[in-house]
Amino acid sequence: MKLIKKHSFLYTICFTAILLGTVSCKEQLDVGNPNSPTVTANVNTETGLISLAQGGVYINGFLNGDNWLGNSHFSLPWGYNELMADVLGADASNNQITTIGVPDYIILDDGTKLTNKSPSIGIIRSYNNRASTGAGNNAIYYQWLNMYAMNNACNNVLSLVDGVKFTGDAATKANTVKAWCYWWKGYAYASIGSMYYSGLIIDDASATNNKYVLHDELIKQSNNYLTMAATTLGSITSQTDYQAVLGQLIPAFTQVGNGGVLTVEMWKRNINTMLARNILLNKLAPFVNGNPNATIAKSSTTAMTAADWNSVLTLVTNGIQKGDYVFTGRSTASNYFFSASGGTVTSLTTGVNTATTFKISERFIQNFGAGDKRLANNFNTATTYKNNYTFTTRYSITDGGNGMPGVYMYGSKSVGEYELFIAGSYEENALMLAEANIRLGNIEAGLASIDAVRNYMGAGVPAVAGTKLTLAGALTELTKERRVALIGRGLSFYDSRRWGWIYDIANGGGSYGNTVVTTAGVVNKNVTINYNFLDYWDVPADESVLNPSTGSVATKNPNF
Repeated sequence: MKLIKKHSFLYTICFTAILLGTVSCKEQLDVGNPNSPTVTANVNTETGLISLAQGGVYINGFLNGDNWLGNSHFSLPWGYNELMADVLGADASNNQITTIGVPDYIILDDGTKLTNKSPSIGIIRSYNNRASTGAGNNAIYYQWLNMYAMNNACNNVLSLVDGVKFTGDAATKANTVKAWCYWWKGYAYASIGSMYYSGLIIDDASATNNKYVLHDELIKQSNNYLTMAATTLGSITSQTDYQAVLGQLIPAFTQVGNGGVLTVEMWKRNINTMLARNILLNKLAPFVNGNPNATIAKSSTTAMTAADWNSVLTLVTNGIQKGDYVFTGRSTASNYFFSASGGTVTSLTTGVNTATTFKISERFIQNFGAGDKRLANNFNTATTYKNNYTFTTRYSITDGGNGMPGVYMYGSKSVGEYELFIAGSYEENALMLAEANIRLGNIEAGLASIDAVRNYMGAGVPAVAGTKLTLAGALTELTKERRVALIGRGLSFYDSRRWGWIYDIANGGGSYGNTVVTTAGVVNKNVTINYNFLDYWDVPADESVLNPSTGSVATKNPNF
């Protein structure tokens, strides 16, 4: 398969917008002179601008350049996230998926130590070059590509919006488009800042920039744009015109289930959830080997403070509520931004484990409690996939689930069945509320939020609130629930990082008490794993080589 664009992706935009509709694909832009296309000449109407704003997100951001494995941002970049969290495994050579999630060493129950002769950090860096990108082997390229393409598409829309004549309440319609762009720019900066050691702040569609800033600055810029989105939404005066524009920006086929046209207040709550996420995912809150007071000696970020936890608590208290619409994705038979069979992490994991691209890890399954209906409804042990160091697994995802009513479905390859959560969700917000309360000493309140999520997803397990759990016991429930509730949503690696698990054991990290099955069928229940992964990726060579830094921060993580 051929990559859409190998370099210079920060400053390009797809000028052909696609209508992501349920009936047909038709041209939405006023094409002007098709032999001499420019943004200003071709995007000069309300319809054209809305089409460009939609395509800039769903095509430039989520479909652009990901045909190396699966076909969207949610199959490959999110796939790496789940692999490095060890909730999934892989054995294919494509795009380094078989190497990126392999730990430095493991110690089995009998004391046998198995060592990885090609550690993940060395693999990532040896393939971070432009030739490897062209061959589809530079794993750290894709997330950067997608998010800066989305960011620049939004910059283009923002440069045009004030010059377009809107019908009806023109100010409301313009502000709806602006809020859309601010929201997705905040999303893009959060994605880059949460994964890469440094990056670029680019807010002008016509400008270039080689001043790299630390990931913390990117998160600040994300917060700035999310806050701008909320402020802009506060100026909406015509709910009718607001709903009309947003209803066109959000693809019609995603406006089902938890997806829909958000009210202004719903969108503001979605923003609060994302602001809380930005704090939580980019600070350390170590919980290593059952120790709530664990510390990490060497990392690229700092530890959560009481003030940070209180900020998260305030935001998620006003975050996504049960019943709120959120930003979701669905597959369609054609004109999709991801396909049913290969567009998401879960679709590449769904099916018989001996044949799927990704495999459900035993370390994922071990987080389900006894009698959890989510396990019974979604997973089967009909086949065992055998692999030595990258781990054997007895589990497969059942396509479409096993038909238990009211129980969450983890994966389906049927068109339109699987609901992808692109940004925040009720479950994520409630679990952030739980963790903040637990860390602030409100253990029972935190446990009640965990119970609420399990009830919402149909787990059918006994409540943990009222069982007098200690801080360590409560955090154990919290970490287990985040791993099983939020898999496939691009969050798992960030959790493993902030809990300290991905760091070298020599620096206080590591993961303990893990289930590992050998090819001989021996089930180990107390395995120590030393992942020793990069906590924040280096800047991709396609950027750092073509756009070298001049007098700015490092583009290679100096802590590893």
